Amino acid sequence: MIQGTGSDVGKSLLVAGLCRAFFQRGLRVNPFKPQNMSNNAAATPDYGEIGRAQMLQARAAHRPASVHMNPVLLKPQSETGAQVVVQGRVMATTAARDYAALKPQLMAPVLDSFARVGEGVDLVLVEGAGSPAEINLRAGDIANMGFALAASVPVVLCADISRGGVIANLVGTAAVLEPPERAAVKGFLVNKFRGDVSLFADGERAIAERTGWPSLGVVPWFAAASSLPAEDTLGLTGGDDRRDGLKVVMPRLPHIANFDDCDPLRLEPGVAFHLVPIDEPLPADTDLVLLPGSKSTVADTRALIAAGWKADLTAHVRRGGRVIGLCGGYQMLGRLIRDPAGHEGPPGEIEGLGLLDIVTELKAPKTTRESRGVARLPGAAGIAVSGYRIHMGVTEGPDTARPLVELVEGPDGAISADGRVMGAYLHGLFGEDDFRGAFLALLGTASDLHYERRIEATLDALAAHLEASIDLDRLFEIAQKRIAISA
Repeated sequence: MIQGTGSDVGKSLLVAGLCRAFFQRGLRVNPFKPQNMSNNAAATPDYGEIGRAQMLQARAAHRPASVHMNPVLLKPQSETGAQVVVQGRVMATTAARDYAALKPQLMAPVLDSFARVGEGVDLVLVEGAGSPAEINLRAGDIANMGFALAASVPVVLCADISRGGVIANLVGTAAVLEPPERAAVKGFLVNKFRGDVSLFADGERAIAERTGWPSLGVVPWFAAASSLPAEDTLGLTGGDDRRDGLKVVMPRLPHIANFDDCDPLRLEPGVAFHLVPIDEPLPADTDLVLLPGSKSTVADTRALIAAGWKADLTAHVRRGGRVIGLCGGYQMLGRLIRDPAGHEGPPGEIEGLGLLDIVTELKAPKTTRESRGVARLPGAAGIAVSGYRIHMGVTEGPDTARPLVELVEGPDGAISADGRVMGAYLHGLFGEDDFRGAFLALLGTASDLHYERRIEATLDALAAHLEASIDLDRLFEIAQKRIAISA
């Protein structure tokens, strides 16, 4: 189990790289994360949802994704509450204070899923969440040491040196752990090192002397990580400094979700991608606005309108600009969003951005599935696409007579009469090279990116990077002794 001294120390990326590295060694590997908190989710073949990080890790291991790879997924809907997804299905929506009382019920499904992902494989790589040093969250813990001790899984602790204070992070974590937890830690990793790794030899020794844990490696900074999907918005940057190229803007919604839809556009050489806070106006020289998914469509639509973006978007389209909305962003583009059952707050309805003649009603059941079909862009023939849908609601209206996508299960999305505004529920459209190329051609820009090929090459490079910096033989030896740990 790879645990971290804090959030965003690189646990997800390390597990993905280790999945690929051990796969290349001929092992059957599965990733696992007991509890994840992220609105960046993906649909699995077994009609559930898991964090996008676990989907990437499964891909790195060349394994089919399963809801059991991330049995508890928390999807924040507000500052104090989240939707609780257990083994791929929504179990409850709860306030943070109430989740503590719910946690004891979750260890059983977590251990059940862990047993399932261990069937028929040589190695399970487990990712922790946050930090085991958060001792105020120890009661009922399923994310870090609570799980490790319950499942008898050895732990390797990872720290991020780029933040500074890496010695204090590791030694301080050791200081607050209980004796059985400290005994569960079999080594440490220092991640994101810049410069000459040999210069940190004294630091490694100091940590080992003060903790009793051996160093398993110092991992240099991996610049190509920006080519891989970020797990959360901490991995998103504000924008591209280039002044040339197609200017694509995505508003940073308060409850932004599945924002990795923007990654292929962000990586296009001919595109200058900008993530813009909604308290700033839409730049006047924007060519395309991408409205991303949202975990709280009603609240984010209100926030956009209150910040003046409805007027900005209307003027943008009037000037000849284009807008595309995906999932929640698609719902926002309509005239009305109705929530009669109060799924996202008090029952009622709100005005949308009014750029598509559609109306959305939020209602159960939640759609969670992989999909494929044919996209129909203005002036372009049918383009084969695939992706996934995770949404609650039904959208109808005159503009749906021009669907953006014809899926095997039926039409999806809408296109305005002038063809400048469009949207759909299908995530992953821009990951399809043919679709992205045709879409950019509408805006007068050529595509120069093989996105899926780039992801695979980056995962291979990451595996080689970890092979050169981590003692993988020792790591596998540690993994084989999991039953030696007990509470």
